[in-house]
Amino acid sequence: IDGLTNVDVDMLCQHTSHKGSKGKIHLSMSNGQKAQQTVRAFNSICVSKILQHAAVHGIAYDLSPNASWTEIAPTDNAVPFGQCEKTFPPRPKEKWVWDEERGEWDRIYESGESRAFYQALEKRPRAFEFHLDKGDRNLEIYLNPEVVGHYAAGHLARGRGPEAWNGIKVSVKLCASQYQSDAFIDAFRVPSCVDKQATEVELKKPHKLYDRQMKVVTKMLAIENRETIYNEMEMYEEYMPGSTGWSLISMAQKEAKISGGVIADAIGAGKTVISIALILKGLEKARAHVEPPRKSMATLIVVPSHLIRQWESELDKFSTLQAHCIYDLNSLKKLKMKDLLYCDCVIAPVDLLEANGYLEHLINMSGEKEDKECPTLPAYAGQKELNSARGVWMPMSSADPYGGANNSNNQKRRNASARYSHVYINAVHRLREKELAESTKGIPLEYFEWERVVVDEVHESLCCTKEEVDASNDSRKDGQAFKEKNRRAGREFLGITIKDPNLRPLVFRKAIFGLTGTPLLDSPSRVIELASLIGCTYILGLSSHWRKLERESCRDIFLHYYLEPKQSRLIRQNMYHKCQDFIDTACCRNKVGEEMNGIALKNHTKCVNMSEEEGKQYLESQSGISKKSYGITPEQFDTAMGCDISKFLRQNADLECRKRALVDICNGILKKDKDTKIIVFADGKIGAGVSARTALEKAKLGCTWLKEDDSIEDRNKKISWYQHGDATAEDKARPRILLLHFEHAAGLNLQSESYNVILYTPLYVGSGGATDDAVADVSTELQAIGRVYRPGQTQIEVNVFRIEARSPEGEKCVDEYLIRRNSDQETKDMAVNAGD
Repeated sequence: IDGLTNVDVDMLCQHTSHKGSKGKIHLSMSNGQKAQQTVRAFNSICVSKILQHAAVHGIAYDLSPNASWTEIAPTDNAVPFGQCEKTFPPRPKEKWVWDEERGEWDRIYESGESRAFYQALEKRPRAFEFHLDKGDRNLEIYLNPEVVGHYAAGHLARGRGPEAWNGIKVSVKLCASQYQSDAFIDAFRVPSCVDKQATEVELKKPHKLYDRQMKVVTKMLAIENRETIYNEMEMYEEYMPGSTGWSLISMAQKEAKISGGVIADAIGAGKTVISIALILKGLEKARAHVEPPRKSMATLIVVPSHLIRQWESELDKFSTLQAHCIYDLNSLKKLKMKDLLYCDCVIAPVDLLEANGYLEHLINMSGEKEDKECPTLPAYAGQKELNSARGVWMPMSSADPYGGANNSNNQKRRNASARYSHVYINAVHRLREKELAESTKGIPLEYFEWERVVVDEVHESLCCTKEEVDASNDSRKDGQAFKEKNRRAGREFLGITIKDPNLRPLVFRKAIFGLTGTPLLDSPSRVIELASLIGCTYILGLSSHWRKLERESCRDIFLHYYLEPKQSRLIRQNMYHKCQDFIDTACCRNKVGEEMNGIALKNHTKCVNMSEEEGKQYLESQSGISKKSYGITPEQFDTAMGCDISKFLRQNADLECRKRALVDICNGILKKDKDTKIIVFADGKIGAGVSARTALEKAKLGCTWLKEDDSIEDRNKKISWYQHGDATAEDKARPRILLLHFEHAAGLNLQSESYNVILYTPLYVGSGGATDDAVADVSTELQAIGRVYRPGQTQIEVNVFRIEARSPEGEKCVDEYLIRRNSDQETKDMAVNAGD
């Protein structure tokens, strides 16, 4: 920029340490208050000239989003991209110390290391450098593309093991935000395997794989054999100081062989038998891989706890594979090392860490002695701090800019989660260093290297929401909230936040596969997390994924918001495309074929009116609502205004008219078929399970339900009563009704004995306002219906009953709104990611 006046030069130099210097000087545009003053002077003097010149005459760079990328190499070849600590300084490692005064563990950082890190941040080079020549009165702006190149490559490879650094290529380009636009982003679609060749696998006679199932086997075998390539990518953007809207963007890429896939076939399409076929296909090689003490020939099958016995039954139905079932610590202690080394399959619950004494047993075997008591699994999965304010801004103090919106206990919860993870993973690594004898009993599953890992209903561990955690930990004295074990134990067990698969609790040799009928891939965040866990691969955006904030310290949360730039529209577009690329590469979804021909799904809605007294209680339960009405919707319960939707939902679930409707529906079904079995699903988080059970017992119908203190083995046993026909008088004497919470909606096969499903209340998980997730709720309801509406159903018609409570005068209420929302076809398509 030529032709600056003396006044311009003085303004640009006014807040620099070189104010009295002559010749060329470097302008600091990044750090501190003085730098901001320099940026303001730059905006007023130079920005308009830059933009005007670029618009009229152009510059040497194409600023459009479609401009080509320029590949670059590091100036110092001895320091590959991403490994320059001067440009991308590593953070000091945290240490844990016991605070005697507060009686809790706390994270600390060595002061000298922290100061050195701060100084390194201050001195790190910038992507844009400003040099002012005071004599010639001109300003030169230099690009330093290696800076953004190091950051992109560092985010892509750090924490993923030494092999992650191989083959990284970096490209850069200069962009202008005014030329970028958000592309139309369609819902993610999971492809089928229709174009694949079929791979035959012999099952136990008379069973055979369908052609579509053999094609899934082909795709997953290619992944297992490391023949499937995915182009990993990370992008990093640094904006030019000032208001030009220009930025320098880098793109780090590498080709990676993915080591896992997702079988997302439709509910009832045979994901279990496909998994069994994969195990059978590689059985001979697996048996050759056994090497005591750690290398097992078994496939570890991780399932929701209520599906263990069903998986054992399916293995016996389709194969002669030998399997061991682990329900809890006691069942594990019955098995020797050789039992786990030389069997074909091990079936374990995903929430095994919740089992009484399991972590303490693991720590004791590892020799990792704790100075204090063994940590318990945190009641909270960690919290994400707000960094923006919504609504009318009422200034608070500098210490609390968001007016108390952030819970002061959030950091304590994050610390508890981080401490638990630290103790757990350290114990796992110490345990693996030990040489245990083959006769040793009760060895934790984390000790072994498995042939492969199969995670059933994988979406459940990925899609936990804050509302579900809060509801699961509800401690109200009325006992209305069913304290079902939530998914935090599964995330720890699977090691979701650990990028390097070799450091995770569950280690495999060949591959890891996820099974789900409703993949819930409705946002990039979920796809990114799924790719990291199942594909062991990196999708653009993983380094800044919100999940990592669940365990961060105050320092790291500050650094996250300070160092991580906001994502531009160009980066968001690429993130979406990379997510879809992964789905196309590693996932498949096939529909149920001709086996569902002739089976109709019939929906029934029984509308009932409240009594006058019930209507009064319904309105009174609308806590925090100034204008109460029968037509209220969940969105009107604004948590920021002190509204409490939980009381309203519990009251709605406990209406006497709803209870009578449930009894009437059950009596009507049993009048037509007295031997059939009925499945009732209720939302335990709002006390609907207790309400339904009370109604059925009062009507002398009775029901089987899963008690909170039932062991995992007892729960599996109860469910099995409704999966098989009545063979004894004891079987026939049992209640005809199985009452389940929506938490158990996934994976069960109940089609052989039941063709009637009752949804006691329409599902809503949220705390009001915009906190709900309609796609997740619809997914859960589809899973519930899919327990009976699936291949193997012997009846020609499957009935789904819903109960809609209305006002005393018949006015539509919240039930109608939620039933309509949960029946919306577009939302259903998003829940299953159907790629028609």
